[in-house]
Amino acid sequence: MSQKKVTINEESRRRLSPWRVLFALLMLGGIVTGGIFGSMYIKAMQSKTSTDPWFAGYVDVTAMPTFAFEQIGSTEHRDTILSFIVASPKGDCTPSWGGAYTLDQAGTVLDLDRRIARLQQQDGTIAISFGGLKNNELAVKCHDVAKLKAAYASVVERYNIDTIDLDLENNGLNDAEASTRRAEAIAQLQAERRASGKHLAVWLTIPVAPQGLTEAGTNAVSLLLAKGVDLAGVNVMTMDYGRSRAKDQTMLAASESALLQTHRQLSVLYQRAGTRLNDASIWSKIGATPMIGQNDELAEVFTLDDAKAFNEFARQRGVGRMSMWSINRDVPCGSNYVDLKIVSDSCSGVKQEGGAFAVLLGNGFKGSLSLSAGLVTKETASSTTQKPDDPATSPYQIWSPEGAYLQGTKVVWHHNVYQAKWWTQGDVPDSPVLQAWETPWELIGPVLPGEKPVKQTTLPAGTFPEWSGGAAYDTGQQVLFKGVPYQSKWWNQGESPAAASSNPNSSPWVPLTQTQIDDIKAAKAE
Repeated sequence: MSQKKVTINEESRRRLSPWRVLFALLMLGGIVTGGIFGSMYIKAMQSKTSTDPWFAGYVDVTAMPTFAFEQIGSTEHRDTILSFIVASPKGDCTPSWGGAYTLDQAGTVLDLDRRIARLQQQDGTIAISFGGLKNNELAVKCHDVAKLKAAYASVVERYNIDTIDLDLENNGLNDAEASTRRAEAIAQLQAERRASGKHLAVWLTIPVAPQGLTEAGTNAVSLLLAKGVDLAGVNVMTMDYGRSRAKDQTMLAASESALLQTHRQLSVLYQRAGTRLNDASIWSKIGATPMIGQNDELAEVFTLDDAKAFNEFARQRGVGRMSMWSINRDVPCGSNYVDLKIVSDSCSGVKQEGGAFAVLLGNGFKGSLSLSAGLVTKETASSTTQKPDDPATSPYQIWSPEGAYLQGTKVVWHHNVYQAKWWTQGDVPDSPVLQAWETPWELIGPVLPGEKPVKQTTLPAGTFPEWSGGAAYDTGQQVLFKGVPYQSKWWNQGESPAAASSNPNSSPWVPLTQTQIDDIKAAKAE
């Protein structure tokens, strides 16, 4: 730009309107103010939030061979969760990548900072996961809450992230003192960031069984809520079920059951914490992370068909997040990998196209990890009175506190179908318990529109003695009445099983369950 002095005559001064002057000043000051307006624009963008569910697979940063996660910026799902930050072997309160690299070393040796920047250039977003299976999560080793908070903050600030993931396993999940330190440090950090206008979404990632979260898992959720952490959600690792999965239960069925039970448990945990959330809000706070392909458990393989069906199940219920372990593994193992039953860090162990699991699991999860970070938990439960169950539109009998129910008996309560896991009387089917073993009832699902009472299955004559009005029956004896099998709940004589349908609570007879009938038929067939 020329430094020559310019003389402005009177005529030209008259032509400079106030608006032109303002425009000129803004243009001349653009270099100075650009940063200010840019920051305002970025802040405005960051203040936007979205409830849309999102997908982001995990990347094991230190696994070999090094995975080029920055390349997913060219795919549909650009968000990723980098793992794992743990305590450094050289400093208990020093964060490190996998115990192998300090943050600075990772920037140099792994070129991590530059690769993150490349992903962000392509509109990708990262979250960072603390913990994992193999090393010590920071709170396990760092015993000073202030130093622990500073350690978490140093990671958040270095990588300029607004979402963190606490992957708690082994000592990270079971060490009560570490859990308390972690909850206090995270609560303080989240509060400070929110006070300064910044977001910090906190996801808790923990193991799960088909029966739901373990006691250690529910304790972890409860403690974080009690200390004031606003959880973005609880992400359950639908993998490595081991003995908790029944022999005839598929990986898909086990994973679906795990989500249903987690939903029930979170409802209870939030209610106990003083925040009542409706079903949809609870589902939005649930994440799922299957281990794609061959799991660590030899008999467990999560297939492409499982991924497709699991995605549909999760979307139908409004699950807030879908992830997978891991993007590193979302490729076939190749002909030179000999034993596919041995889990690899860099391939799935099943036949697939590269990236196939991400496509199937991420289908329909269109939200952004970053845009969901600004959400704040607010009470959503309705106080409206629920309509009573109607026998005319219920497939099974309505539960009653006076009723006695055999194992396998199905009942309707609050418009849901429950099945008895063992003999029960007086146990409310939807009683708010955390662990499945605390209740004799298993939730099957809702009563569907247009349902009518299910007709009782009959058995051939001669399967049991025909009921007789003159005979006396001890507890547990079985009879046939018009082809329908019944079992005696207590000693009785002269009391017809016909009354069991109209007055099931006072009748000494209960019809056998479908499961019991199927067992009887199978035994007869043999």
